[in-house]
Amino acid sequence: MTGRVEVTGAWAGRLRRAAPALRTVAATLAAAQAAPALTALPGLRGCCLPGLNGGVGAGRVALTFDDGPDPESTPWFLAVLAEHSVRATFFVLGSMLDRSPHLGRRIADAGHEVAVHGWDHRNLLLRGPVATWRELARTHELVTRVTGREPRFFRPPYGVLTGSALFAARRLDLRPVLWTCWGRDWTRTATSATVYDTVRAGLGPGGTILLHDSDCTSAPGAWRSSLGALPRLLAECRRQGWSVGPLGEQRAAAR
Repeated sequence: MTGRVEVTGAWAGRLRRAAPALRTVAATLAAAQAAPALTALPGLRGCCLPGLNGGVGAGRVALTFDDGPDPESTPWFLAVLAEHSVRATFFVLGSMLDRSPHLGRRIADAGHEVAVHGWDHRNLLLRGPVATWRELARTHELVTRVTGREPRFFRPPYGVLTGSALFAARRLDLRPVLWTCWGRDWTRTATSATVYDTVRAGLGPGGTILLHDSDCTSAPGAWRSSLGALPRLLAECRRQGWSVGPLGEQRAAAR
């Protein structure tokens, strides 16, 4: 009995001495998980990690859409893009693609690029390494199966990257991409005019536009504001002499 008490006491002492080191390790792991989320700040991203903005060349603009495919709204965007002979990159949610695989095939068959936005729209700061890996891998597999092409790009929900997401993306050969300008088109008060003005204020050569082709995580009907702004945005890019296209094509042309 005495021996067991002595052993227990010895281990308790060792644990007490190791506690500071364990706290340091835990803090380091937490920082590694959360630190990439700072790239959601446009100023920091543009200064320190400009590649996250898309990395397309001067005179080029990448057009991207998030949160689809949505049978109610995505076909309208496809029609406008076809009318203007413009292709784009669609960052899809796996849960949405799983419900409408025919629409995912339609996007790819029209020459658009299909990329990974995650399985659902949860903030990845709230997801652990295993859950993050499963979510990205599951979406990657579904995109590949539906479109017949492996996706090349990944945009995290809310633009919030984590250490786990970067690790999973690297294993899946996915390049993380955020944006240079957005339309704030997910709000209840958005209109085609506000979306156009907001995008235009931050748009320039080499930029990456973020719009939404679904309101599954936005105010009901919000997608109509983006749809209404899209022709004006494409016309403005033409007026400026900027080529508009999907991320992969614009990056390849820049190289």
